[in-house]
Amino acid sequence: MKMFGKTIFWITVLMLLVIMAACSGGASTDSADSSEGGTAEAAEQKLRSNQEDPYVGFALDTLREDRWYRDKDAFEAAVEDQGGQVKTLAANGNQDIQIQQARLLINEGVDVLVVVPTEAEGASEIVSMAHDAGVKVLSYDRLIRGADVDHYVSFDNEKVGELQAEAILSQAGEGTFAYVGGAESDNNAVLFREGAMNVLQPHIESGDIELVYDSYTEGWDPVKARENLSSFLASNDVSLDAVVAANDGTAGGVIEALGNQAGEVPVSGQDAEVEAVQRIVEGTQTMTVYKSMEDLAGKAAELALSMAEGEEIPAETTIDNGKGDIASTLLEPLTVTEDNIEETLIDDGYLTESEIYGN
Repeated sequence: MKMFGKTIFWITVLMLLVIMAACSGGASTDSADSSEGGTAEAAEQKLRSNQEDPYVGFALDTLREDRWYRDKDAFEAAVEDQGGQVKTLAANGNQDIQIQQARLLINEGVDVLVVVPTEAEGASEIVSMAHDAGVKVLSYDRLIRGADVDHYVSFDNEKVGELQAEAILSQAGEGTFAYVGGAESDNNAVLFREGAMNVLQPHIESGDIELVYDSYTEGWDPVKARENLSSFLASNDVSLDAVVAANDGTAGGVIEALGNQAGEVPVSGQDAEVEAVQRIVEGTQTMTVYKSMEDLAGKAAELALSMAEGEEIPAETTIDNGKGDIASTLLEPLTVTEDNIEETLIDDGYLTESEIYGN
């Protein structure tokens, strides 16, 4: 037993040494500058195999959800196919970690930083760090607020909310409705709700719809979505006729909360996750919104590499992020119901028949 304990001790020491070595190998040699956000001189250090190729840093909020794995793989492939190099770091929902990871990428000398922010407002610190080091920032899918972001690429997120509400209204034109939003710290969640309310508000004002529940969901957590709605239903003498849920994760939580009513109450979603599409086939979820990750990742890679080369990116439109009007590129989302799964998701190669329907 003593020998076993000593073995475990030295294995642990060895692992810690390996981790420390890996961390020190990825940091800038100018640690004093990196603690203040880095400098343009520190950013000149290119820790990569080919000094000539543009180097892109991809700072992801999380890899806990399937869709972000898809984004990661698609974006990395698109950057490499277009002649660049890319390094991805994911913070798994921790804002402090994302700031540290962004600092690491900047100090490694990325030419451009692509960010899926953990917190819309908090990520403004990342933009400041990057600009201090002469690195441009592309906000990917989620808008960084309160900062001079160089460009924003996403889907038309108000349109996403409109598609969700329209699909639910086509199934339930009146009655008692609930809105289950995403994380309020995510600007996209705010936009989804705004889009949904663009459609729902006239029906609320006319009295056809009574919106009895309207709440964001911390961290987009399906468990919290289920718990919050379950608690509301248990505490109030109310029966729901329809639910507009901001994404497929919250939709899953909603459907669990509905219990025996699942399949009777229309529920929206978004992201075309395989479990959600299976629920659409089963009849417990009404729709989802498909946003082609291949299209988004490909466009983001194209923009990032152009920015890395110092090219000016024309603004197709602008989005106000609280600091100013940010040059933006917005792609079109698509409604997916049981009627068009094949021509949207399967024909596009996003999901296979066996993934959706089984063998």
